[in-house]
Amino acid sequence: MVKRLTLCLPLLIMLAGQAFVVADNLAFASPSSLEDAHKAAEQGNAGAQNNLGFLYQHGQGVEKDEKQAAEWYRKAAEQGNAGAQNNLGFLYQHGLGVAKEEKQAAEWYRKAAEQGNAGAQTNLGFLYQYGRGVEKDEKQAAEWYRKAVEQGYAVAQNNLGFLYQHGLGVAKDEKQAAEWYRKGAEQGFAWAQGNLGFLYQQGLGVAQDDMRAAEWYRKAAEQGLAWAQDALGDMYRNGQGVAKDEKQAAEWYRKAAEQGFAYAQNNLGFLYQHGRGIAQDDARAVEWYRKAAEQGLAWAQYNLGFLYQHGRGIAQDDARAVEWYRKAAEQGHAAARKSLDILEGK
Repeated sequence: MVKRLTLCLPLLIMLAGQAFVVADNLAFASPSSLEDAHKAAEQGNAGAQNNLGFLYQHGQGVEKDEKQAAEWYRKAAEQGNAGAQNNLGFLYQHGLGVAKEEKQAAEWYRKAAEQGNAGAQTNLGFLYQYGRGVEKDEKQAAEWYRKAVEQGYAVAQNNLGFLYQHGLGVAKDEKQAAEWYRKGAEQGFAWAQGNLGFLYQQGLGVAQDDMRAAEWYRKAAEQGLAWAQDALGDMYRNGQGVAKDEKQAAEWYRKAAEQGFAYAQNNLGFLYQHGRGIAQDDARAVEWYRKAAEQGLAWAQYNLGFLYQHGRGIAQDDARAVEWYRKAAEQGHAAARKSLDILEGK
C-alpha cells in the first residue's frame, strides 16, 4: 500500500539559514579582507566580531570552527550586538561549539528580541511554543511571532500561520492561517509555500483547489523541501491538479527519499514493487521499504513484511515477515495485524 498525505507535516524547525538575520553585510572573500576583519574584531568592533563568528561557523574563507564562532559571537553579544546575541543563542540551542543549553539560548534570544531582532523574536517564539529552555507558553510564542511578522519576517509569518491553523495560543482560524502562510510563501519561504499548498489541497481556510496546491508544492519542492517533493509526487501519481504522470511522481519521490524522508521512501518502494513509472524491481522496493521501515513508518514495515512473506526481492522468511508485521501492528496497522494473525495461526 502507498501512503497518501493526510496530515500537515511541517512542524516548525529552525534552519541555520533562517536563524541568522545580520549576515547580509558579509563581504569577506579574500585573505586581505579576512585580515581586515580580524583586525577590526580584535580592536573590539562588534559588527566585525559578529561577522567573523559567522565565517568561522560556516567555514567561509576560514577553516570551520564553531568554538571560534562562539567566542567571537560572545564578544559582540556582550557589547549588545543583537545579531550576535541571536547567533550565540542559536549555537546554544543546537550545541554548536558550546554545550547544548536551551536556557542560555533563550536568554540570548531574549536580549536580541527585546532589541527588535526579528530572527531572535522568531527563535524565542519557537522556544515558547515547544517549551524548550522556557516554560511552554503558546500565547507567548504567538506574541513573539507577531512582533517578527510586523517586520515582514517570513519564517515568523509561517510559524504564526501554523498557530492559527491548529489553534495554538490563538483562536483557531484557518483563514488567518492561509493569510500568514501566503505572506511567507510570497517571500519565497519554502515551508510557507508547502503549508499553503496543503491548505489548498485540503480546502482549509481557502477554497479547495488542487491546481493551486500543486503550484505551491512545486515552488517548495524546487527549493528542496522534502515533504513538499513527496506531496507533489502524490499529486502526479493521482493526477490531482496536474496531469497524471507516474514517471514524474517517481522523480519527485526519489528527490525526497534521497533526503531520508520516510513517506517518500515508502512511496518509491511502492512504485518499484508495482512497476509504476519506473521499471518493476522488487529488490529495489525492498531497499526503499527498509529505509522507511527502520524510521518507524508503519506502512513501510507492513510492505517489507509482505515482501519477506512472499519472497519477493529477498529470500522468503516468515520469521522476518512476522517481525516487521508486528512492528506495524503495534502502531495500530490493521492489515499488518491481520497478516500477523494469519502467520501465527491465530
